[in-house]
Amino acid sequence: MKKIHQIGKLFFIIAFSAMNISCTSSNDGGDSPTPTPTPVVKNEVDFWLTKGNQSVLLQKQTNILAFGSKANIYQNIEINDTQKYQTVDGFGFTLTGGSAQVINQLTAQKKKDLLQELFGSGDASIGLSYLRISIGASDLNAAPFTYDDMPSGQTDVSLTNFSLAPDKIDLIPLLKEILAINPNIKIMGSPWTAPLWMKDNSNFVGGSLQPKYYDVYAQYFVKFIQKMKGEGIVIDAITPQNEPLHGGNNPSMVMTALQQADFIKNNLGPAFKSNNITTKIITYDHNCDNPQYPITILKDAVAYPFVTGSAFHLYGGDISALTTVHDAFPNKEVYFTEQYTSSTGSFNGDLKWQVKNVIIGSMRNWSKIALQWNLANDGTFGPHTQGGCSTCKGAITINSTESLTRNVGYYIAAHASKFIPAGSIRIGSAIVGNLQNVAFKTPEGKKVLLVLNDGSAPELFNIKYNGKWITTSLEAGAVGTYIW
Repeated sequence: MKKIHQIGKLFFIIAFSAMNISCTSSNDGGDSPTPTPTPVVKNEVDFWLTKGNQSVLLQKQTNILAFGSKANIYQNIEINDTQKYQTVDGFGFTLTGGSAQVINQLTAQKKKDLLQELFGSGDASIGLSYLRISIGASDLNAAPFTYDDMPSGQTDVSLTNFSLAPDKIDLIPLLKEILAINPNIKIMGSPWTAPLWMKDNSNFVGGSLQPKYYDVYAQYFVKFIQKMKGEGIVIDAITPQNEPLHGGNNPSMVMTALQQADFIKNNLGPAFKSNNITTKIITYDHNCDNPQYPITILKDAVAYPFVTGSAFHLYGGDISALTTVHDAFPNKEVYFTEQYTSSTGSFNGDLKWQVKNVIIGSMRNWSKIALQWNLANDGTFGPHTQGGCSTCKGAITINSTESLTRNVGYYIAAHASKFIPAGSIRIGSAIVGNLQNVAFKTPEGKKVLLVLNDGSAPELFNIKYNGKWITTSLEAGAVGTYIW
């Protein structure tokens, strides 16, 4: 009964506070005044909702939300658009080779419809605006490879064998289709390993880049960027190594902070400069438990000017590490580049944790992007390499040539990507109680507020802006995006 009373009270408050009723009368000499019609309250705030129990999935709500000024007892999320923080580059996923492979298995019409839904700008689209790809294979390819694989014992220091051919089957054609829908989408490239002949263990798993091949490997990046440009694909940024402190994946490669600083300042940075490459160099690309890694590189006076910023995952540490690095080097950017959802996870648990940390958390800690891991896979969480991740769940499961399922990752991203386009600026918003939130002003001047009820009970609250407010509510674990 208490919950019913609260909901009824809420609807009364919303309706009452939305109305700006002026009771005027007209008396033209008669004895009775002319009745004034009740004004029609117009909706001023669009509200899109997802509930942790999946009863509501990214649905626009029909209740009227209009700003009013009648006080109530509920806590305020106050929006301050004079407080401005970072500009957003986008929201999205990694388009792994495996993602491209399974998406390409859809029928032509089904694939066209899915790509329009993911990357288009219409009402039925979620507007993904940033993609990460692997330079060579990741562990979510069917098998490991690089762009310059040689027979055992042979080398190719001139890179004459360099070829994008392994990715011309699925990844590159799909990227071209995506770019036809959104030519402005930004793309980041990250290698999981260097060619084996450059490594000290000649193996896809682990090992390190031999210093004698630093110059050759820098040219490997140059060739990748140039040849992708030749395919009509502009690489906005690269990281020198995915997860450089994790050598147990297939493929993988270890690169310490001092090694990466050496490679950037003496090889990669100069190679980009001499070849007039403007692709950003983003350092680190690993967990939030080691902010000292990017700080070490940025402290290097020679490496510093070549580096645009630092990238993070959250399989360890706290999302506040992004602010630690930002505050140490405020002229450099921070990027959140990967977090997976697990085949063993729950919808409500993953929705709550990822919206809190990956979307709201990264944005409130200065990130320019918020990317989840895998865009798509099949019903067995494949393809993946032998030893690669077998529990990584894509945002989309491709069930057959005509059937797909939208998973929790889809809704995590969509609550931001659909409403917060590239070029939006984060603005001030107060965290109150269990109401985790982040706010933006879009290039068109709209305000967008993303709110998660991180508590265990329903929450009634106000969104306050310019001295007026609306009153709304979220169930425990629910996510709402508000636009006005």
